[in-house]
Amino acid sequence: MAGLLRICTAGSVDDGKSTLIGRLLYDSRSVYEDQVHSVQKASKNLLAGPIDFSLFTDGLKAEREQGITIDVAYRYFATARRKFILADTPGHEQYTRNMATGASTADVAILLIDARHGVRVQSRRHAQIARLLGITDYVLAVNKMDLVDFDRTVFEDIVDEFDRILPNAKLHPIPLSALHGDNVITKSERTPWFDGASLLEFLETVEVDRNVSSKPFRFPVQLVLRPAHDFRGYAGQIVSGTVRPGDTVTVWPTGRTTRVARIVTWDGDVEVARSPMSVTLTLEDEIDISRGDMIGVGEPQVGQRFKADVVWMDERPLDPSRVYLLKHTSRTVSAEVDHGLVLNQIGSVTVSTARPLIFDRYGENRGTGSFILIDRSTNFTAGAGMIAGVARDPETASARPTAAQRIARLARGAGSDAEAIEAVRKALEELLS
Repeated sequence: MAGLLRICTAGSVDDGKSTLIGRLLYDSRSVYEDQVHSVQKASKNLLAGPIDFSLFTDGLKAEREQGITIDVAYRYFATARRKFILADTPGHEQYTRNMATGASTADVAILLIDARHGVRVQSRRHAQIARLLGITDYVLAVNKMDLVDFDRTVFEDIVDEFDRILPNAKLHPIPLSALHGDNVITKSERTPWFDGASLLEFLETVEVDRNVSSKPFRFPVQLVLRPAHDFRGYAGQIVSGTVRPGDTVTVWPTGRTTRVARIVTWDGDVEVARSPMSVTLTLEDEIDISRGDMIGVGEPQVGQRFKADVVWMDERPLDPSRVYLLKHTSRTVSAEVDHGLVLNQIGSVTVSTARPLIFDRYGENRGTGSFILIDRSTNFTAGAGMIAGVARDPETASARPTAAQRIARLARGAGSDAEAIEAVRKALEELLS
């Protein structure tokens, strides 16, 4: 059996994402009999036939009432050849942030297009988000082909348009009808002109590059363990790569080099550990290491200013004058962003952090190249970011000062200690409000 494959659906509202997944689960016999009875009883859409396949994933009451997907629905199933995790993501623009969440861990994206309407704005947006999140393998599922009499020209025009949207992507186009099952599990007799694989056949055989063990070793320290005076270990989860006792590693951000002495686990010492194992490392030398530091091989990037693509998820717009919390691997720092974004907007920004981060570009390593922004006043996850690289352009004298610089300037300009304290207090209230 091939390895686990993570899949997400993407596309505009009403293009048939939930129906396609429901048909895939039903025809591959991956739903229990009581689930089938429950869906048959709940099916009210007469156009969908005796079974409304979308109800296998649209489980929320509001989803069934409105006929749309709101939250990300995960479904697990397996065939004789592979195991799958399916993420049915919303198509409505209001829930774009949920789509980004579902796509963030996917290996393959199924991009659905309604054959009657062609490529729409949300279809383009979802395709761009999927590409931004590092997905390189796509199924272009041209759905509802039965409503255009399986016209080959309609299908090929949509494929040509998508080739321009996702240039150089690994695109597998399939004409299908999720409602009737054409080209979902097996090849359809109604598309004799199509010589490609069916959806399930493609998903069972596609090979994706997800071998994080071959990437450079990255180990963010989550906890320093000192159960006895003669033991000091550094606990965490291996983000990428492989490590063995005796390997030479570097501790960042200090840049100190040492060797791995032991790899300790609950079941005892091991001779090799690889991503995504959680282990405790002991080192040959005494080095000052704390939570948020990185033990690795090679040279990651270290800096306090970097370029990133951010998906904004908060109804409250991103405010460049506010200070946010930025969580990256096991390190949480204060951060500022150079310009604003609104709900569901995606933008390229420059992020400045109070302390250095140890990172790789997102395209090279998802684990060390991603972060989240947190609203300090509500603890709400306000944004998700993908690091594009170090911001090397120096700050000019005319550039907007950081929050720390503005506060320091207020304190220095005060006439007394009491005035300085009051000025700083008001500035902090403005930043956090």
